[in-house]
Amino acid sequence: MRITVTGAWGKAGRAVVADLLGHGHEVVATDLAGTTGESETLGVNLLRADLSDYGQALEALAGSEAVVHLGNIPAPGHTTAPETLNRNTAANSNVFLAAARLGLRKVVWASSETTLGLSFAPETPPRYAPVDEVHFPVPRSTYALSKVLGEETARHVSDWSGIPFVGLRLSNIHRPEDYHRVPSYWADPRSRMWNLWGYVDVRDVAAACRQALEVHTTGSQNVVIAAADTIMNVPSAELMARVFPDVPLTRPVEGFETLLAIGAARDLFGYAPEHSWRGHVAA
Repeated sequence: MRITVTGAWGKAGRAVVADLLGHGHEVVATDLAGTTGESETLGVNLLRADLSDYGQALEALAGSEAVVHLGNIPAPGHTTAPETLNRNTAANSNVFLAAARLGLRKVVWASSETTLGLSFAPETPPRYAPVDEVHFPVPRSTYALSKVLGEETARHVSDWSGIPFVGLRLSNIHRPEDYHRVPSYWADPRSRMWNLWGYVDVRDVAAACRQALEVHTTGSQNVVIAAADTIMNVPSAELMARVFPDVPLTRPVEGFETLLAIGAARDLFGYAPEHSWRGHVAA
């Protein structure tokens, strides 16, 4: 397919572009950051576009069959709370409406684990663990709220247009070069309790985007994308007992198993994370 990737200059975007090109797809890369024109970093030309403008979003998607929409302010705290909500909501709405107008075959986009109730803390614990799609929506920041609104917008635009949408509730993305920091998390489990010690390798994010594009889905569906394990060197059940002793486990949790449930993504499009920090750092 010919696929537009928004946010192509970002951490996830670069990996997604490389993965799609490596699997024979044609990529139109766009971002507000980066240098317009041929990019050795991406391997394709970069189209500069501000997705908060509908016309620019429409131009970025024109001629493509599908879109991987990653072009958002990527986390809380990058700018003011109102700007995060306003810009992300505008970008998401414009991309979704442009996809509908152009009749694209598929929309895959970056939602967030934050929609599920992050940040978790003793005073704001999860209702249960592993946290799954049913834990939605619990936005605790305007960033999370922008993603909740995006999921609701996607649902309605999908209904109007018949285009299948897949929202990926991405965990905290790590690249291989980030894993050297992992041992620094272990001394105090509370330092990473905010997302139940979750993470996801950027290569698995890229694979998830491609799989969600290539597999037949219907309607608008949103799934958690995380690594198969936690980022800690302590078993997951023990972490929960130490930090969230009153939070029930809905099923036995084996070893270092993720506490962000990824079964729905597996069932929807075969998501099976292949990468872990454990292949880069000794536990």
